Amino acid sequence: MLDPLGALTDAFTSFLFGKVETTRLPVRTSTGQAQAVYLPTAAPGLGDSGVIIGREVYSGKGYIYDPFQLYGQQLPAPHWLVLGESGNGKSALEKTYVLRQLRFRDRQVVVLDAQGEDGVGEWNLIAQELGITPIRLDPTAALNGGIRLNPLDPSITTTGQLALLRTIIEVAMGRGLDERSGFALKVAHAAVLSDFPSTDDTDGTDATEGNRGTKPPSRRQPVLTDIVEQLRHPQAESAEAMNVDIDDVRAWGLDVALVLDRLVDGDLRGMFDGPTTAGIDLDAPLIVFDLSHIDRNSIAMPILMAIVGVWLEHTWIRPDRKKRIFLVEEAWHIINSPFVAQLFQRLLKFGRRLGLSFVAVVHHLSDVVDGAAAKEAAAILKMASTRTIYAQKADEARATGQVLGLPRWAVEIIPTLTPGIAVWDVNGNVQVVKHLITEAERPLVYTDRAMTEASAMPTDEARALEAAADAEAEARAEAMAMERQLRDGQWSDESSETVA
Repeated sequence: MLDPLGALTDAFTSFLFGKVETTRLPVRTSTGQAQAVYLPTAAPGLGDSGVIIGREVYSGKGYIYDPFQLYGQQLPAPHWLVLGESGNGKSALEKTYVLRQLRFRDRQVVVLDAQGEDGVGEWNLIAQELGITPIRLDPTAALNGGIRLNPLDPSITTTGQLALLRTIIEVAMGRGLDERSGFALKVAHAAVLSDFPSTDDTDGTDATEGNRGTKPPSRRQPVLTDIVEQLRHPQAESAEAMNVDIDDVRAWGLDVALVLDRLVDGDLRGMFDGPTTAGIDLDAPLIVFDLSHIDRNSIAMPILMAIVGVWLEHTWIRPDRKKRIFLVEEAWHIINSPFVAQLFQRLLKFGRRLGLSFVAVVHHLSDVVDGAAAKEAAAILKMASTRTIYAQKADEARATGQVLGLPRWAVEIIPTLTPGIAVWDVNGNVQVVKHLITEAERPLVYTDRAMTEASAMPTDEARALEAAADAEAEARAEAMAMERQLRDGQWSDESSETVA
């Protein structure tokens, strides 16, 4: 009870000014409902160092990402997986990301361009803008002075050459080499190297040892034709060393010779059956391998990717403090082949120590997780600490979310995303991001006819449509967020009740 003086003071105040306090009954609610009275907050970003991707949809904050800056702190690995249906902005994201990374002096990028139009790859415009000539691998042009990459290039270690030869054969055959075929390939490779000694042997041994004085060193690079010839006519010494008949060694290597003959005298001839073309500038800031003339559904594509990947591993990646980005379109050719995937696993592990970020672009995750290389695909996906998912159908989104461990709200929003907006998962930091493209970048990144026609409309109209699409996407995202908020804070959750 109040003291008499306090009671008298309250009575006098009420008489002069009226009642100054009101009594209000408490409202019982849940924490899930009560959180709506707080001001909206945004999840923390990834820092302010790196390249600008766009803006985070919920908060409007700028979204900045750089795997080299985040590696070791927020990222356990600098590798990146990009998923989504065609026409939703994957290509535009890749191109602007590369253009913005190249503004840093210590960046270098290699792109395997597997898509194209009008006889050139879709990275052709960007290459021209930077004054770079793409390395076009084309079986029809290879015989007329086209580009060649030699799997037996002396810059590749002996072990790397043999591993690459095995991968080429296993991809083409669709199965692993048995011990006898593997032995025939091994002795043929050793015999070829003994015929072409090099004083620059990368294994640290003199390749001419035991052969010195018998024939002068040759200046010509060993090529696949030499391997095929050795498989057809193996040396007696190799058979005697294993106490087997020479005819048996020849029979064991027959299937191997037939597979390699396709690269020498078949539909892939000209690209890999000669010395590496001189003048390929591996110091250029951007190196584009144009694979658009290769049938993407043929066995040639994974063979090409295996050869290019190993060739780059031994000729491009160097301990020179440069940050390198290896971007592969149609990457399911890599992840879906056990033999190619094993090579790229080694490349990813090796490259991480030397500043390599591997970017794989895939349309559907089901293309790889249900394929023949499920184990290898899981290992590569695990190394990709950054995942960007554009719009997918609901069933595909649920499967993607289960494989990648995405939160439920992200899985639900993926089918509703509009072009240019994606879910970004950076080692558990999940955001919805709108990719922004500058006017200078627009003519370089929208290269297909559909996008070119769309960009031909008046600028004001295009901007108005884009703003309307952005507003619609943001409203949809906010509505789903509120729905999720209400669903997660149901009145039935008695344990979360409190008094406000």
